[in-house]
Amino acid sequence: MAGGSRRPPVSGRVARTARLGRVAAGGAARWAGDRFDGRGSDEERQRRRGDRVVATIDSLVDQLSVMRGAAMKAGQVLSTVEFPGLEPDQAEYLKSRLASLRDNVPAVGWDEMHGVLAEQWGEDPGRVLASIEPEPAAAASIGQVHRARGHDGVELAIKIQYPGIADAVVSDMRNLRLLSPLLRRLMPGLDVKEVLAELAERITEECDYELEAANHRRLARFWRRHPFVAVPGVDTALSRRSVLVTEWVDGIGFEEVAEQPAAVRDRFAEIVYRFFYVTAAQLGVALGDPHPGNYLLCADGRVSFFDFGMVRDLPGDYLAREGEVLRAIQESDAPALVAAMRELGYLPGPSAEWDGALLLGQMRAAGWWFVDDRPLRLSPEHVWRGTESLREESGDQMIAQMRRMTLPPEALLLRRMEGLLFQIASTVRAEAAWGPLLRELVQGGPPVSELGVEHARWAAERAG
Repeated sequence: MAGGSRRPPVSGRVARTARLGRVAAGGAARWAGDRFDGRGSDEERQRRRGDRVVATIDSLVDQLSVMRGAAMKAGQVLSTVEFPGLEPDQAEYLKSRLASLRDNVPAVGWDEMHGVLAEQWGEDPGRVLASIEPEPAAAASIGQVHRARGHDGVELAIKIQYPGIADAVVSDMRNLRLLSPLLRRLMPGLDVKEVLAELAERITEECDYELEAANHRRLARFWRRHPFVAVPGVDTALSRRSVLVTEWVDGIGFEEVAEQPAAVRDRFAEIVYRFFYVTAAQLGVALGDPHPGNYLLCADGRVSFFDFGMVRDLPGDYLAREGEVLRAIQESDAPALVAAMRELGYLPGPSAEWDGALLLGQMRAAGWWFVDDRPLRLSPEHVWRGTESLREESGDQMIAQMRRMTLPPEALLLRRMEGLLFQIASTVRAEAAWGPLLRELVQGGPPVSELGVEHARWAAERAG
């Protein structure tokens, strides 16, 4: 609705620092109690330890949900991180709480957003545009989108950054260091300093819509004239640091796609997988925000993609090196798995410190859905099957080893991408031969479907 009834994000360095400080202090108090809690059996103590993790994440989500900006985005990224040693119900609850940070973002009132447009364009938006809808079409952690029409009759999507959010991001990235001790407790093997530095760089870049416009144009050029992928054009004349203007796209969203016949859902999910993995493998760009609100199924059968603020350029051979991990998992090659994961930085220290059989059991339990070449129809329940399978496989030794693993900063967006894509395919109940599909996309194997053949033909024509 129009007007200023909805408030902009919490601003002010002191207020934002206080919110994260409360989370850090509460988490420290809970973990201090954990050190002296020797009551009951090992299972009972493990359960109480999991309850402390859940309470801490609950507190974190409560604070981040009203902060937007870097703080909320950091919480969104955490939604795809595994927390070892939890009971299945605890892990499921944590994932759903963290996912709420990306799915339940309230909009900001039109009065504030109108002011941002006027400041960025130097004149009233009513003079620049023929019309604009005050009610946003979508809201996210850093900005929201309004539908508009240019004076030439072209339908436009106007993404407007929340007022004051850029300053809040600078404050947030400083304040997120307050959570370092807490994150080390939750994930002991994580190199928290490096991961937070990676988050800071990616999120700071996301606040520069001129940089996002450049990313968007790069993607649009790469995917031009593709048979089943579309990227709308950017209006560079109207885009600014806090305003991004692109062509409006009509199509059906994720929730409506989930109600379509199986053939439509299967095709949609495979196209989404192909878009993100091909972009990483062939363009060398990891897209870190495959949120289901960032693509639409169009009437002509293509899927249109947008929102390219959170990106990372990858080394030329990076996805191929990840492909060695996938190959070792699928072929049950424990020594090759240790070697590949150490080379990428997931396993610090010498190889002798890592039990290859335990590691292989862990990775095959988590990746149960792609170790078989047969077609598999996923379902929403499968989102949690990896956690349950991992718990069935896990003994104390495996959990201890998992907690020593780390996440290389350059892999942060890939892991987020991987986790969200699996959730999306499971939610729409898509079927594919996931193992062969990933071999094609990650290892550069031959096409395994009609869509793969279409893409290969397009790529050959593009190269020619």
